[in-house]
Amino acid sequence: MKDNNGKENMIRAQDGGFVGLNLFTLRIPQIDGGSNLSVKISWYQKILYSNDVFCLNVPFNFPDFVNPVGKKMEKKEKIEIIMNAITGSEILCKTMSHPLKKVRHNAGSMGFSYESDVLSWSKTDFSFSYAVPDSSSHISGGVLLESPSVDDFDQREMFCMYLSPGNLQGRKIFRKDIVFVIDISGSMRGKLIDHTKNALSAALSKLNPHDSFSIIAFNGEIYQFSKSMELASKDAVERAIEWINMNFIAGGDTNILHPLNTAIEMLSDAQSSVPIIFLVTDGTVEDERQICDMMKNHMTNGESISPRIYTFGIGSFCNHYFLRMLSMIGRGQHVAALDVDLIEPQMLKLFDKASSLVLANITMDIFNDVDEVEVCPSHIPDLSSDGPLLLCGRYKGSFPKDLEIKGVLPDFSNFVIDLKIQEAKGIPVQRICARDQIEYLTAQAWLSKDEKLEQMVAKLSLQTGFTSEYTSMTILEIDLRKKAKESDGKKVSKKSNPQSGAKEQEQRVILLPPLGIGFGNLTATAENIQPGSEETKGPDGAEIFVKAATNCCGTCCNYCCCMCCIQAFTRINNQCAIAFTQLCVGLGCFSCINCCADICCSGNEN
Repeated sequence: MKDNNGKENMIRAQDGGFVGLNLFTLRIPQIDGGSNLSVKISWYQKILYSNDVFCLNVPFNFPDFVNPVGKKMEKKEKIEIIMNAITGSEILCKTMSHPLKKVRHNAGSMGFSYESDVLSWSKTDFSFSYAVPDSSSHISGGVLLESPSVDDFDQREMFCMYLSPGNLQGRKIFRKDIVFVIDISGSMRGKLIDHTKNALSAALSKLNPHDSFSIIAFNGEIYQFSKSMELASKDAVERAIEWINMNFIAGGDTNILHPLNTAIEMLSDAQSSVPIIFLVTDGTVEDERQICDMMKNHMTNGESISPRIYTFGIGSFCNHYFLRMLSMIGRGQHVAALDVDLIEPQMLKLFDKASSLVLANITMDIFNDVDEVEVCPSHIPDLSSDGPLLLCGRYKGSFPKDLEIKGVLPDFSNFVIDLKIQEAKGIPVQRICARDQIEYLTAQAWLSKDEKLEQMVAKLSLQTGFTSEYTSMTILEIDLRKKAKESDGKKVSKKSNPQSGAKEQEQRVILLPPLGIGFGNLTATAENIQPGSEETKGPDGAEIFVKAATNCCGTCCNYCCCMCCIQAFTRINNQCAIAFTQLCVGLGCFSCINCCADICCSGNEN
């Protein structure tokens, strides 16, 4: 991985990168037969939390075409999983998709292993769920400290603070006044508006009778369900769903500032509740920084609980860093749905988090005890019963022995807790927090246009291996090959030139397409282009075959290029591969393969 400086001397990849939203492809250079090919893949994935259970789901489903055609060969599958509970509590295994064997069981730690010889790769994704029982009915937490490594570009000390909602049976949650601000511009047509309507209708049905709500649909104009907040009675919810079905017709352009101002005005009289703005959009607008400044002013107006902002971005054309910054300003959270099929479940998941708050206005009493401190995010989000709250930061000086956390409970009484401080032994604090820290700093860099912050993001990305908007992934290709020297049109023998047969090493750096989601697309928003309509599609097997045959046979007019065909067949399905392989074997009887191998591969420098 490299930062975005020095791209001029790199070769841009002709293919590779994301094909669609969940499929990453990378062409592997030609290798000699019998070579061992090792591929190591690393990725970041958050563990899901629901109903006091942690769930890990890892893609482990291999399609049929990855199994070689012909004789079945044994392969080895191996899975190892180690869990560490920060609190040192007992870990209870709930479900598992594969027959895991327990290999480790200590206080606060558990390990499992699975190993098997198989004829074909797994057809089942790996899933594992576990629980960390918390007998406490109170909010609890702790702080982990970690010192930077010697090669860390930031030599400040690191800390990670976590809060757990505890056992919530019978616990009160905040009453909420929520305004749904929904984009119905032209780009939301089709499945996007349908999934949004379904998710919004389901969210309304989950409101408690003592909650109040309203709906603002917007494009270039705004359309309000009601001019004031309405209690979430059964009748009001039914009328709202009927209004949604009649008025959610995608069309027009996008204006976010006007509906947000209207929502702020509607929530100005909120009392004994948490005011919430729930924004859903798929577009980018030009006045995003102005919107952030406006919302900052509303967040510092002295109210006991200022409006919370939860943002939901659809597709890659909206500026997710603008939406993330809005949510950070409003102590809320941001969720992205880059796939249209994820709109409904992801939107409901965000709503569940927003509607189950148990502690608000959280502050840390740390700023007077250390010389310098940076907290990510700077505006601490509220604690939800939907899962623990995690914060990270850097500091200089001596960390206090106890960290005091303050907040407001649903009955608006004050809450104070002293968190225990401990060293992060065996727990990689930096890697746990790196992804969130990169996204937080990127949003800050976008808002402030600060090049120093951009450089900090790039350094953190290079150090931790997480992609960012300011770094690019590259391939370092090392070619070991024999290079025969020629003199006067004749080959020189090894005896006369002993170096002619030596392997020479050639390196080249290939720059892959960007892996970030970018900062939105104003042109696509203005033209109402639907997210996903311009996804890059990889060539299918037929296209690869035609391209390979055309490139080779255009030069060698009278030859059927079997070698190129065989290379192309590795990219098509089993049935076609078997049929064409049999054809090539038949042609091999006429020495066609040797002929084509000499023509296609001799003297090939690439």
